[in-house]
Amino acid sequence: MVKEVLQYLAVEPGEVIVDATLGSGGHAAAILERIKPDGRLIGIDRDPEAIERARRNLAGEPVTLINDDHARLEVILDELGIAAVDGVLIDGGVSLEQLMTDRRGFSFRLDGPLDMRMDPGQETTAADLVNRLPEGELSRILREYGGERRAHRIARAIVATRQQHPITTTAQLAATVTAAIPPRARPRRLHAATKSFMALRIAVNDELGALREALHAAIRRTRARGRIVALTYHSLDGGETKGAFRQATDRTTRPPFPSGKGPLLRILTRKAVKPSRREIERNPRARSATLRAAERL
Repeated sequence: MVKEVLQYLAVEPGEVIVDATLGSGGHAAAILERIKPDGRLIGIDRDPEAIERARRNLAGEPVTLINDDHARLEVILDELGIAAVDGVLIDGGVSLEQLMTDRRGFSFRLDGPLDMRMDPGQETTAADLVNRLPEGELSRILREYGGERRAHRIARAIVATRQQHPITTTAQLAATVTAAIPPRARPRRLHAATKSFMALRIAVNDELGALREALHAAIRRTRARGRIVALTYHSLDGGETKGAFRQATDRTTRPPFPSGKGPLLRILTRKAVKPSRREIERNPRARSATLRAAERL
């Protein structure tokens, strides 16, 4: 949704923009074309491989690349000596490169180690959760983060399987989840393990907590008339975005925002913006994307 991102960010030459989830730099490249020659882009990603791809793709551009978690956005800006920025883009979810790399362990379609870490340097992997968590906690994760109706049944199957041998690969986990769901109950258009894999990925990377912190920081550190744009891909991260924006439009406001100073934001998208039919035809993965935007007052 590059066109929509540019429309709602409304960037101008000379501005300082943060791409808080850089990926390979696709959105960043389009933003840079709008802010040159005197603008500056701060690109953040917790995946070092994404930073290296962006370094190659954006070579020679006025961009500062930071390998860090976007949850630390405010700390990053402090370390760079930047008090306020003109716009922030947050693009959640997992990248195509992560999904298509078997050793990263994000996809049930590719057999690889059961990893799912966006930051390979962090300690906890999906295998750690699957093999160590109590059945009740596994069930909660699958239900709350994946919306999996058969979470208890799947969690019980995971525990039974790991008692025989550790679950260490994506293929093992996908087979365990699929076997736990009766054939007639398996979704027709989705792999039976889709929701379980998403839930574990969200838990491994604390995606909702990181998004919440990044949104709060963006609201605090965007200057007046600057824009904040968030792309989300499921109801949970969409809910976090709506909640943060609504909280910042409260007349009294409250922590984590300054109290007694009136609303901080004007919401620009009363309804979430969806990708066009043409874009979905060109990129089927975009069908689940939603865009929300707000302007700092």
